[in-house]
Amino acid sequence: MTEQAQAVAAARAEGAGAQRTPGSHGGHGMHGSQGSDAQGTAEQRREQMLRAALEVISERGYPDTRIADVAERIGISPALVIYYFKTKDQLLTEAIRYSEDQWYASCQRRMASLPTAAGQLEELVAMSCLPEADPEPPGYWLLWLDFWAQAARNAEVASVRQKSDERWRQMITSLVLAGQAAGEFRGIDAAAFAISLSALLDGLAVQIALGDPVVDQAGAFELSMHFVADQLGFQWTPGRGRAATAAQAQET
Repeated sequence: MTEQAQAVAAARAEGAGAQRTPGSHGGHGMHGSQGSDAQGTAEQRREQMLRAALEVISERGYPDTRIADVAERIGISPALVIYYFKTKDQLLTEAIRYSEDQWYASCQRRMASLPTAAGQLEELVAMSCLPEADPEPPGYWLLWLDFWAQAARNAEVASVRQKSDERWRQMITSLVLAGQAAGEFRGIDAAAFAISLSALLDGLAVQIALGDPVVDQAGAFELSMHFVADQLGFQWTPGRGRAATAAQAQET
């Protein structure tokens, strides 16, 4: 049996185990346990590949990344990666989805402890601009540059990009509507504001990722927060909260 056939056989065995269901006499028997274990193993393997893909693509760039590079990073056969993710484009889009889901989960946890919509929106901006607030490694912004470039030429990647941007703008819109309902923000068009803020943050992130000497992370955060406060009609003072933390980090 060839290496590729062995890898496919092993992956199919994992999938078959994950699809097993408990017998008719309850869900605590051996078959249920084996199915759960196999499903967990397959999911862990998949996440391992996605994390490796994020690392390799952010380091080398999407055009110079091969399936073999991702497989080598975690010591498995390239055929096994291909079994899970049929093409390199699919691996990129699934890695982006995985990274995005992890980012939003972290964002929701952080915002849950903040009592105001203004504070939650500030946290969202901080996570987009400041390294100490962003749960993702700094190099991951370069991965997004590759993702956007591929979206301009690949319909499948473009569809994922569209859904990603819709999710991003919807989150901002929801925060603005909550702040308006609480009397924190003035009554502007929340959806239009979300388009403007998301475009501003994405544009600044590109400059940061490219190492532009004029656009540093603390400056991008303050610029964004001035825009947010001006548009939504609330007071925000530089040098407090996230801005102070960023300034102190740059001085040390």
